[in-house]
Parts: sequence; structure tokens; C-alpha cells
Amino acid sequence: MSEELVECVVNHSNKWLRNVFRHYIQYLYYLRRMPPETYGWLMEVVPSRSYRLDVRPYPISLDEVKKTMDYLREKCKLYYLVYRLMLEGGLRLSHALRLVENYNPREIVEIPGVGLETTRLICFEDRGFCRYYVGLRGHSKPCEWAYFSMETLRLLKENAGVGVNRRPLEKYVRNHGLLLPKFVRKVAWRLMIRAMPQEVARFIQSRLGELKISEARYEDLLGEADHYYPEYLKLLSQQVHE
Repeated sequence: MSEELVECVVNHSNKWLRNVFRHYIQYLYYLRRMPPETYGWLMEVVPSRSYRLDVRPYPISLDEVKKTMDYLREKCKLYYLVYRLMLEGGLRLSHALRLVENYNPREIVEIPGVGLETTRLICFEDRGFCRYYVGLRGHSKPCEWAYFSMETLRLLKENAGVGVNRRPLEKYVRNHGLLLPKFVRKVAWRLMIRAMPQEVARFIQSRLGELKISEARYEDLLGEADHYYPEYLKLLSQQVHE
């Protein structure tokens, strides 16, 4: 694997070569023959479509993310919780606010179309994370599961039921020169695809329109998300929380 090979694949006249190459990369990553950093880089620079994304429309530095998280941790625990939910789960702001306000961990729900009955909150304490079934479907912006760390769970328990208005939050972070909420999901995506296959990252971020999920495939993706998510938390710890 070399930069020359990657350049050859990207610029080859036969565009199907890109798809073959991407499947091969995913296979190597599945066999753990490739580190997450290399996998994430390759999947980004070798597009599956006929055009190349050379310029990122939203250049965001991790220093800016660290500054925002450090400031909120010291100055406003409630907003810090919201930002942690967005960063750790790739949630939209509206979904993070809804989760805090309507948090009901012991409620038993059935996932539509899957036949899976579960409590809303499932925790894997030995692996350091939880997932919470939000279950927003039939919306233009769905939200299936919210993944987050045990530390975020602690903050969530302290603030459960609190209503947060998005306008004051957005005004607060803007006035203090912090990263706006709309960029946090983009940051989470870019980091997630360095720690897991893109299909799994799409599932965690509820990008359901980009996935074709049968009942069997849903359970597969749920298991894969549970498998890879600790790697994402580890990456976050190294890149943002340290």
C-alpha cells in the first residue's frame, strides 16, 4: 500500500476500480491488518463516486473542539452534557436536547420492524459505554440509538428531565467564541470513520436513509456498533478529552 497506488486508483479511468479498492480496504480492516487512522484516510481520499472531494467545506480543528469542551466543562455543566452527547453519539442538537428532557432509562420499548424488545437504556459497564433507544422514526431527521460513555451517563442522571432551549445555548456558545452545535456532528463523523467502518458509523449516527436495513442486518449492525464503539471512545479520549 503506497501513496502512488492510491493516486493511481483515484485517477484511473475505470471508476469501478475505486469500489473494488474500497471493499478490499474494508476487508483488510475487518481482519485487523490495517490501523484505524490509515483506514479512515483511505476511505476519505478514495471516493466511491465519480468525483473527488478535495476540499472540506467545514475545516474544524481539534484544538477548537478541545477549547469548547474544556470551557463548557468548567463554566456550564448542562451545556457540557449536551455537547458530550453530540460528540460521543454524533447526535444532532435537537436530539441531544430531547434525550436530556425525556430521559426514561427503564421504559421497555419494542423497536418497530425488528421485533426486538428492550429497555431504553442498555449499559456495558465493563466496556465503558451505554446506548439509549431514542426511537425517532418517521421524521425528516430520525434518531434511533444514542451512544455515550459512562461518564456522560453520570452527567445525564444529574440533569435528567431538564428542559434546555436551543436558542439560549446557541447564543451562549456564540458569545463565548465556542464551536457551534451544528459542527459537532461533523467532527464526530470524521473521527468515527477513523475508528469503525463507515456503515457502522452511519448506523450509530442514524443516517438511516443511507442504509438498507433488514431485520437480520439491523441486529448485525447493532452488534457491530457495540463492538467498534469503544474504539471510538478511545480515539476521542486521545484526540479531545486528554
